[in-house]
Amino acid sequence: MKKMLRGIIAFFALILAVGSTAQDQGGCSISLNFKGHRNSFVSLAYHLDDKQYIKDTIHTDANGHALYREEEALEKGLYMIVFPDNNLFELIISDDQEFGISCNSNDIINTLKFSDSEENSAFLAYRKKWMHFQSEATSYRQKLANVSNKDSINMLQEEFKNMEQEILGYIESTADKYRGSLLSAMLYSMLPVEVPDFDIPDNVSNRDSMRWVMGYNYNKNHFFDKVSLDDPRLIRTPVLHNKLKTFFTNIIIQAPDSVISEIRKIVSMTESNPETFQYALVFLFNHFRDSQIMGHDAIVVMLADEYYLNGRADWVDDKFQDNLKKDVANIRPSLIGKKAVDITMETYSGLWKSLYDINSEFTILYFWEPNCGHCKTVTPKLRDFYTKYKDKSIEVFAICTQNNKEEWEKYIAENNLEWINGWDPMRTTGYDFYYNVRATPLLYILNEDKEIIAKKLPVDNLEDFIDSYRRLNR
Repeated sequence: MKKMLRGIIAFFALILAVGSTAQDQGGCSISLNFKGHRNSFVSLAYHLDDKQYIKDTIHTDANGHALYREEEALEKGLYMIVFPDNNLFELIISDDQEFGISCNSNDIINTLKFSDSEENSAFLAYRKKWMHFQSEATSYRQKLANVSNKDSINMLQEEFKNMEQEILGYIESTADKYRGSLLSAMLYSMLPVEVPDFDIPDNVSNRDSMRWVMGYNYNKNHFFDKVSLDDPRLIRTPVLHNKLKTFFTNIIIQAPDSVISEIRKIVSMTESNPETFQYALVFLFNHFRDSQIMGHDAIVVMLADEYYLNGRADWVDDKFQDNLKKDVANIRPSLIGKKAVDITMETYSGLWKSLYDINSEFTILYFWEPNCGHCKTVTPKLRDFYTKYKDKSIEVFAICTQNNKEEWEKYIAENNLEWINGWDPMRTTGYDFYYNVRATPLLYILNEDKEIIAKKLPVDNLEDFIDSYRRLNR
């Protein structure tokens, strides 16, 4: 699956690189004048997703001059001129791609100028303003760290707050002035959501909790208000990636149902443009496929069912779809909330045991091997947990995934594994499919109705999880 992920990323990058060159046929002509950079070269690079790529190499003459000319227009986005010593500056490639750039390569930021590009000149002014703000912010933090007087602290905090409001006002006014430009789109995306100070009546219980919920919902529902998710220019900037990553990592609750609801909303906001629709789906698929958060495999299944396997993701090939179908088929039976599939097998005692025969409030289904390095750490911890809690309606059904019975029996005896030890060397029960056993150790927790309530949980977290589950389900 990792190879498949890399493949879809590479395929997506290729699509973006060649897919929309026909949108502008006016060509590109950028004159460069870099004092102190004679008979050398610079690289023209661009942003894509959270990475940067080299577009071309431009050679300067004996006077530090160069002309970058292309018959077809460059893709709109945020680009960079990178010098051999890795010093660089950014520039906007937008509608008008005939302009000039000059600077002294030994003092780029103070000498950089754009000619015939009002948008880039405004972008440069913004960058200088932002750098000044960051410097001032650092100074204020240092001052705050060195004062203890309450009045002084309050005064510095108020000054810093005013400075923040000034820079935010500058960003918004610049975005308004150049509305419709890529600069405007990027600046609007930087503006934070201003959550109101909700007035909660005094007679309401849990006022703080209600205020948090209202603030959470407001921030979530307005996070993309100033971001045009169907603007393909933002793909070739850090903006779209950063906004999506922040939203799906830090803004919303990570419960699968909550995430899935937001995914549907966000994707619908990109559908009017094929590029942004594709970008959003690729981002979401890879983000949640790599997630280590319990239950997020349900999100991958949803993305597969509603987008990738029904023809809506028309950029993927048949091989990708076939592999994804198999992957999803393996994941689906063991999703949290699903009823665990019953399995019956011979045990260490010689008797046959069914998972559904276990009459316990919680059943821990544990897949392991005697010679697995990680299992040698986890299995003793689980044994100690079981010894402590086996009389408190917790049972363990441990299934060995290798076929050396002598090693299995020896390990059980030497380590006093008194739980139910299942033996199915030929995997006739299909446990590897039903529980997506691809590596060991692997642990599932089932409730008394044999519903999967957790999986891949560290043994150290079992006690807290079960205590919490009991409290919430009394």
